[in-house]
Amino acid sequence: MQQQKSVMVIGAGPAGLMAAERLCAAGFKVDVYDAKPSACRKFLLAGVGGMNITHSEPYDDFIQRYYDKAQWLDTSIRGFDANALRQWIHDLGIDTFIGTSGRVFPSDMKAAPLLRHWLKRLRDAGVHFHMRHKMIELKANHATFDHDGEQVSVNAAAIILAMGGASWPKLGSDGAWHKVLAEQGVNLAPLESANCGFYSDWSDHLQSKFAGSPLKDMAFTFIPLEGQPIVRKGECIVTKDGLEGSLVYAFSKHLRDTIKQAGEANLLIDLLPAFSEEQLISKLKKTKPKESFSKYLKRTVGISGIKSALLYETHEKTTWQTPEGLARCLKAIPVRLNQVKPIEEAISSAGGVCESSVDEYLMLKHLPGVFCAGEMLDWEAPTGGYLLTACFATGHRAAQGVRRYLIG
Repeated sequence: MQQQKSVMVIGAGPAGLMAAERLCAAGFKVDVYDAKPSACRKFLLAGVGGMNITHSEPYDDFIQRYYDKAQWLDTSIRGFDANALRQWIHDLGIDTFIGTSGRVFPSDMKAAPLLRHWLKRLRDAGVHFHMRHKMIELKANHATFDHDGEQVSVNAAAIILAMGGASWPKLGSDGAWHKVLAEQGVNLAPLESANCGFYSDWSDHLQSKFAGSPLKDMAFTFIPLEGQPIVRKGECIVTKDGLEGSLVYAFSKHLRDTIKQAGEANLLIDLLPAFSEEQLISKLKKTKPKESFSKYLKRTVGISGIKSALLYETHEKTTWQTPEGLARCLKAIPVRLNQVKPIEEAISSAGGVCESSVDEYLMLKHLPGVFCAGEMLDWEAPTGGYLLTACFATGHRAAQGVRRYLIG
């Protein structure tokens, strides 16, 4: 009887576990190694506020969320798209639903039950887990780990690397593999913050009175150095030193790239996107004698708190002395962002193994038999289920590559 071929998966996140599941189903002996004591730590953290697993929008729109890497990821994601991912979750015994935003969630909004079902299925299928094993050296078909201070060397017929990016390093994704692969001559893009916050210079008054305030029901307009204006509605948080939150994350690639090129990025915030400038002028003409400006703003257009503070922060009083001038100011609050927040504080990271470093099945050209998946690859996407979908899909694709490499 022919001996079972062994495959080593390094990284017990969604990409690695998906690869392990597919390889085990294909008849390989699969061992999963991870630096942390338990699997999917970042996945569990992402599920604390509601597990957004994927997105329901049409595929042609969905794939464009991966920016300039859309064409590269197309094969992987078509092979395991949002519909396939939902069916896979249902097969685990977990129902899903589509929210009003189009985002897809497990029925209980939690990551832990899904992970428990998944890990049980993997162990029952024969996948072996080796925790507290941090990779410190890699060669084709061979990896060396630090395990509680001792070096452990392991050989396998093929290896899948799925060790994440460099955001949330306490959870295991510290990007230490970047140096290991660079030593092997792999072409890598620098790891940098994605889906992250940005620094701005607020006044002492705004910092002391309004830091941490949510900014809701507004819209951002941003004009890239080369491109058309981008306008999106949403919400964010005004922090003591800048901006964070979902709408900021949606612009993070554009803002980061502009800061790298120009040293700063300038946003315009529309505090009242539901109203046209003409509608606002009509409302603002309804004045009352002896009424304070703050009461007037709140009564006529509902502006108070942080929105009022931003108006004072960014426009001279002389510019809003008329309804027409005030309407223009409320529709265009300028914010200058001058620096990206650290990668340790980012939701995800950009950079990693370049497209030129791997073949169509994500195998490293410099290390035949070694494949990459998940956030280690040089792509990024906004929050909304796109990050997880690509991690699952590239894990699925790398497993296909291993099977093709080992058995044709």
